[in-house]
Amino acid sequence: MSNFQQYVRRALDLGVRGAKVIQSQSIVTAEWVRIKCQFGCGGYGQALTCPPFSPTPELTRKMISFYTYALLIHGDEYTAISSIVSTLEREAFLDDLYRAFGMGSGPCTLCEKCPKQCRYPERARPSMEACGIDVFSTVRANGFPIEVLKTTGCEANYYGLILLE
Repeated sequence: MSNFQQYVRRALDLGVRGAKVIQSQSIVTAEWVRIKCQFGCGGYGQALTCPPFSPTPELTRKMISFYTYALLIHGDEYTAISSIVSTLEREAFLDDLYRAFGMGSGPCTLCEKCPKQCRYPERARPSMEACGIDVFSTVRANGFPIEVLKTTGCEANYYGLILLE
C-alpha cells in the first residue's frame, strides 16, 4: 500500500481536495444504484459510459474482487474528477500497474453528444454510480464527507476511484 502513496500525492497536485488509498473490499456495490440511474438521471442511455452500457453491479463486484486496493479521490464542483481519474489511471498503467482502472463521477462530458462509437476510449470511463457502486456507503466507510443535496446552495462532494493492484 505504501507504494501507492505517490498517487495520493499526485492526485493532490492535480487539484483534488482529498485522496486516500483504500481496501477494495470497502467498496460497496448494490443493484439499486443502477435503478437510481435509470429512474432519476437524464443521462441514462445517453452516453456509452452510462447504464445500460456501463458494467452491471454484478460485473463490477467481480472486477473489484481481483483488486486489493483503490485510490479514492474527493473533489468539489470545480474539480475535474473524471479527467483526474483518467490521468491517474494512465500514470499507474505506465508505472507497470497494468490492471489499473478508473471510474469517475457523473456522465461523460468529452463529447457534446455521445456517438455510437466512443471517440475517446483511452479517456472515457464510467462513473462509480454507473457501475453500481454505492458512493455514499463507500466514501463514508472510508472517512470522507458526503450528504444528500437538499438545496441548490449545498456544497457538493464528488468522488472518483482508481482500482490498483
